[in-house]
Amino acid sequence: MRFTLLSRRTFIAAVLAAGAALPLTQALAAPFASERITVRTEGSGPDVVLIPGLNSSPRTWASTVAAVPGYRYHLVQVSGFAGQPAGANKEGNVAAPVAEEIARYIKEADLKGPAVIGHSMGGTIGMMLAARHPDSLSRLMVVDMFPYLGMFFAGPGATPDRVTAVADQVAAGMRAASPEQRRTNANATIAGMVDTESMRAGAVSDSMSSDADVSIRAYRELIVTNLIPELAKITVPVTVLYVQPKTVPIPAAQFDAAYRGAYSPVKALTLTRIPDSAHFIMWDQPARFQAEMKTFLNAQ
Repeated sequence: MRFTLLSRRTFIAAVLAAGAALPLTQALAAPFASERITVRTEGSGPDVVLIPGLNSSPRTWASTVAAVPGYRYHLVQVSGFAGQPAGANKEGNVAAPVAEEIARYIKEADLKGPAVIGHSMGGTIGMMLAARHPDSLSRLMVVDMFPYLGMFFAGPGATPDRVTAVADQVAAGMRAASPEQRRTNANATIAGMVDTESMRAGAVSDSMSSDADVSIRAYRELIVTNLIPELAKITVPVTVLYVQPKTVPIPAAQFDAAYRGAYSPVKALTLTRIPDSAHFIMWDQPARFQAEMKTFLNAQ
């Protein structure tokens, strides 16, 4: 059949009409672009945003995503970590601006009240998101992260100046490490954070392929950032899963009390200690973590 000028016009008109029938966001949506994060999606169903921790990648969530289908997972990768170029994270703070970018992603992707789950530094970012953009999510799960690490590094009651001084000392020590020392430190750190030996190699690989300067600045930021005063601004339900590190040999009741006190400003809080696990709960206690996650996602 000959494609005449008239038929071409008819075809174009039909295409335009079809586009006009779509929601504007669908018809005109452009790929999300950011110098601080990338996001890829897997699966279909209700939206869940997954934020990994310091020096980590979406591999943190791979086994969980496979075991808990029925959701559209938005897997965040922070620039500068796990081989991704530093982009705009090459200077200044990391966690706070990344939280802003995730808020922008949720808005531009037109997500309607997604659940957000953050591990470690991802939990800090999740708290920032919930406190500063409370309408952007429907619920938050924080996986093994305290809202003010400065209390652990400088001691309870330490002044902000003292916490800053300690954070600067920690950062200086990290900067002074040689590449060989950095690898040794990464192996030792991951061994303390992951009890499941078979999962350690991937975590070490992510750590060693992270930009050292981005990692150091992000770690320092985590130490000095006190989110406790902001927790009262969170209006959505919050679930916190936590473990007691082997390096904190205080009575369990005392450790639990510290978590309860720090998170007490949260209006709707579920606080759960996970036994027999290190920092990567999703790897060390996968069945328990997946059960907790399902309960969290299914809550009304």
